[in-house]
Amino acid sequence: MVIGLTGGMGCGKSTVARRFEDLGFRRMDSDEVVRDHIMASPGVIAAIAQRFGSDALLPNGEVNRSWLGDLVFKNAGQLLWLENLLHPLLFAHWRQSLRESETERWVFEVPLLFEKQLENWFDFTLCVTSTRAHQLIRLEQRGITRAHAELRISKQLPLARKVELADFVIGNDGTPDFLRLQVDAWVGSLPPLR
Repeated sequence: MVIGLTGGMGCGKSTVARRFEDLGFRRMDSDEVVRDHIMASPGVIAAIAQRFGSDALLPNGEVNRSWLGDLVFKNAGQLLWLENLLHPLLFAHWRQSLRESETERWVFEVPLLFEKQLENWFDFTLCVTSTRAHQLIRLEQRGITRAHAELRISKQLPLARKVELADFVIGNDGTPDFLRLQVDAWVGSLPPLR
């Protein structure tokens, strides 16, 4: 069983995914895979440097993700180019991981699940929701300015549309305990592994 977990920035996807992991699921954090593996590969670094120049790299040769993020979220064409570079590599990583652990339950964190029409990868889709005020507070606590958070949120499908498209929804405007109870109840309703 493979669950596709999505929601808006700052809604609590990672918190929910970690709870799934506590309950025995294998966790795939798509952003982490891109950040720590794909963007660290020499071929991707070279392609980014060729496209964007030396400003795209830090002095140690790694991709300057902050600089690159600021650039691509203000330019749809550059964002599309970057996604076309990274997403096929991410999907290859997903396929390999699933092949290696076919009999396990998985939860995949996929911020752009519906934006990129990835529903067919998953047995169920689950959307984590939150009010805009809670999203912005959480993002500011991560060091993201309100203006940058608003810009990034504006590039995603509206949360209300994600809720419409998802098979299931979990709300994250209450306490951490209430969030855990929702996840536990949802996981408890799933059929057992065979």
